[in-house]
Amino acid sequence: MTVRRQPTRAGVRDAAAKVAAVVPATPLFAQTINGVEVFFKAECLQPMGAFKLRGAWHRLTAIDADQRAAGVVAFSSGNHAQGVAWAAKRLGMPAVIVMPADAPAVKRDSTLALGAEVVSYDRMRESREAIAAGLAHARGAVLVPSFDDAWVIEGQGSCGVEIAQQLTALGRDAPARVVVPCGGGGLAAGIALALPEAAITIVEPEGWDDMRRSLTVGAIEPVGPHAPPTACDALMTPQVSPLTFDVLMRRKAEALAVSEAETAAAQRWAASKLRLVVEPGGAVGLAALLSGKRPVEPGSVVVLSGGNVDLDGYARTLAG
Repeated sequence: MTVRRQPTRAGVRDAAAKVAAVVPATPLFAQTINGVEVFFKAECLQPMGAFKLRGAWHRLTAIDADQRAAGVVAFSSGNHAQGVAWAAKRLGMPAVIVMPADAPAVKRDSTLALGAEVVSYDRMRESREAIAAGLAHARGAVLVPSFDDAWVIEGQGSCGVEIAQQLTALGRDAPARVVVPCGGGGLAAGIALALPEAAITIVEPEGWDDMRRSLTVGAIEPVGPHAPPTACDALMTPQVSPLTFDVLMRRKAEALAVSEAETAAAQRWAASKLRLVVEPGGAVGLAALLSGKRPVEPGSVVVLSGGNVDLDGYARTLAG
């Protein structure tokens, strides 16, 4: 039996050093909700608009030099796609991304602009994992999952390292709680490893809250066959992985689900109060606080995980 490499806190620290060498830390903003100061980690301001370059950079830089010529294959609705394409371009590696045919045009176009090849599939009828695995095998490329990978999880955890460093620089205590959007759980698991003393709250869109249900029953449960439409395309993960589930289960992470209306209200609040463009999937953590599903408490940090919006749809959201 093959024993899979597990993500570690030491790996998160290594990833943080690698990420810090290529991109500046994203800002940490403060604002009050119900009279309580809350900090917001603006991953929406990453060079490609989301936190995903962290895991992609840590994973791709771990590939042996003699393997890099064959490149990488990934599957994503957009943000992981752009992260992998961004990292591959910097390293001079070819990248193929398997993307759903209904992925937002802005994410598809940005992935292509970064030099990656895009292969489309029908997310309701085809398996992105099977397509990507077949392409990787045929090309001799390295498969880079969006969350089911120890290096990727560690890379995402560099966000937590930055949060701790930034709070220390401001003379504040370490975060008491971090509220994190969750699709496959890579970001949440990485931050849980980076900040072992902080409480972790993961937030998903209603109907796509498989991590919440999995943590509740203590075993991985996939999204149901009739999951509702959601604007949170970045969080439409059919099933979480043992790697992310195990980390969050051990940490006793709190798990919540928010509605489409609550998510849209959070996007408007972020634009008004923080002057930030946040995509729906990136705003669900904030939505949990604004809706009262996660009580606001001192020492809280909310991760705004992405800002890649369709401008027409975003304008309609802002208009209410």
